[in-house]
Parts: sequence; C-alpha cells; structure tokens
Amino acid sequence: MPMDRSECISQLESTTNYILINLYDLSYEQLESFTEVRQEIVDQLIEHFSQEQANEHEKDIINSLLEKDQEILARMNTLRLEAQDWLHKRGQAKVQRNAYEAGYTPDSFLMDRKK
Repeated sequence: MPMDRSECISQLESTTNYILINLYDLSYEQLESFTEVRQEIVDQLIEHFSQEQANEHEKDIINSLLEKDQEILARMNTLRLEAQDWLHKRGQAKVQRNAYEAGYTPDSFLMDRKK
C-alpha cells in the first residue's frame, strides 16, 4: 500500500536511524534487507516528488539522511572486504588441500633406499 509523502519520509528517517544505531551489530543480510526496503521508500518518494516538488523542510530531512549514507556505505564496504578476504583464504586452502590429496594413492608403498 503506497504511503503519502510524510509517511515515506518518516519511514525513511526511522529506518535509517535504526540502521545507524545498530550498524556494527547487523549482518550483511540485514543491511541488504535495509537497502531493499529503503529503495522501495525512495521509489515512492520519487513518484510523489514527480507530481509536486519537495518543500524546504522535506529537502532538509532528505539531505540530512544522505549525509548519514557515508557511514552506512563504509560499513557495507568493510563487510564486503571481509567476505572477499574470507573467499580468497578459502580458495587458497582448497588449492593446498588438493595438492596434498592429489598425489596420494591408498595402495602405494613408500620405499627408502639406504646409501
């Protein structure tokens, strides 16, 4: 159900503030969910503002929320880098494990020669 302009702005403000308060305790899934919800609200606002321009108060609130984006983006980037690092380490471990497993034959014997 579409919200009116003030509801959209209020919802955007409360959602953003909740994320900022809990930013370092949230998982990447929760941040992803936030971005999806936020995009739905922004899409509704764009529709509202295409019919009638935002007033100064609405512009001030939206600009204030946009200033908070840097902290959210920084946290999301940190999580992305952590995931990238984990995948890289996992790939290296797999290569090392495969190197050890590839040369092993269960029925083989190891013979040492005395000099």
